[in-house]
Amino acid sequence: MAISIRLTRGGAKKRPVYRIVVADSRSPRDGRFIEKLGTYNPLLPKDSAERVTLDTERAAHWLSVGAQPSDRVARFLDAAGLRTRVAKSNPNKGEPGEKAKERAEVKAQKEAEAAEAAAAAAAAPTVVEEEAVAEEVAAEAPAADEATEA
Repeated sequence: MAISIRLTRGGAKKRPVYRIVVADSRSPRDGRFIEKLGTYNPLLPKDSAERVTLDTERAAHWLSVGAQPSDRVARFLDAAGLRTRVAKSNPNKGEPGEKAKERAEVKAQKEAEAAEAAAAAAAAPTVVEEEAVAEEVAAEAPAADEATEA
């Protein structure tokens, strides 16, 4: 018989309260269990003492007999110092999906095109500047003619 230490759900809708139990792994989640080891109330603050209550002596006994804890219960046992839990590493967890990457590439491409257009517009003289330059050249031309005649 495979023994597991796991959570069973209780409480009202959207107000969960869990019991930490030792059960046969083949029994239903909220069904028959062998022994109750403690409780877990996720609605309480993380620093609250009543968030997790655990009978450490009985938990140590069941671990020595070969009971396998679930992931969440393994965290509780690690916090109680009964069992060390290896932290899982998922380097791709925060990485965006394919569609988000495609959208980011398109956005970066559009921003680059806009920056190029802005740089080209800043480098090329505008129509107003061209007219001002033309007026200056026209004003200087008669003055230059008068200087050569004198």
